[in-house]
Amino acid sequence: MQIQVLKSKIHRVAVTEANLDYIGSITIDEYLMDASGLIEFEKVQVVNVNNGERLETYVIKGKRGSGTICLNGPAARKAMAGDIVVIISYATMTPDEAKTHQPMMVFPKAGNLL
Repeated sequence: MQIQVLKSKIHRVAVTEANLDYIGSITIDEYLMDASGLIEFEKVQVVNVNNGERLETYVIKGKRGSGTICLNGPAARKAMAGDIVVIISYATMTPDEAKTHQPMMVFPKAGNLL
């Protein structure tokens, strides 16, 4: 049997931009990606603390050190600049693997910086 468990989490980061005209995804500062163990094109869940919206999309790299958190395409309808979101990814593993797994969690400071 396989189960899904928390792999990565960027907790309470501010949306810096919402770009409706982009083809889709969430752009994340590459520093935040590295710190949380996210890789480009990985599927993530985005939870908006301000309005309760939830969505799934994939990650694209943002400029390293920029603090960028940009919802693109249809996802841009779910949040606006200034909203606080939690970005979550999951991994599939056996229950035995899950018992020793340690998720990577990031708690950014103001400006989405580490």
